[in-house]
Amino acid sequence: MAKQISTSKAPAAIGPYSQAILAGKTLYASGQIPIEPSSGEIKGNDIAEQAKQVMRNIGAILTEAGYTYKDVVKTTCFLADMGDFEAFNAVYEKYFTEKPARSCVAVKTLPKNVLCEVEVIAYHG
Repeated sequence: MAKQISTSKAPAAIGPYSQAILAGKTLYASGQIPIEPSSGEIKGNDIAEQAKQVMRNIGAILTEAGYTYKDVVKTTCFLADMGDFEAFNAVYEKYFTEKPARSCVAVKTLPKNVLCEVEVIAYHG
């Protein structure tokens, strides 16, 4: 049975979707962008600051579901500019120390014209 996960410590969904779904022992978290939950505003003007806010949002969802960054088995990262790859990785590697499987692609446009978005899949064995 799938269970919807929601926390006020991460931004509310800006469309018809859930922050995350827990299906058995697997958590599927929707893509997070750098919205500061209390203000609803985009946090940061550069990739490093935006990536940090994305990671905080992911952390809040993981915590709400009873998971940690160490439980993440797959990430999908979207960048507005692949030129930000190195700076994004510098933030990313501080959070995902277990080195989950990952895809990272550049896309034409992200919601609210942010610089990055990250979605995760986590598993409790």
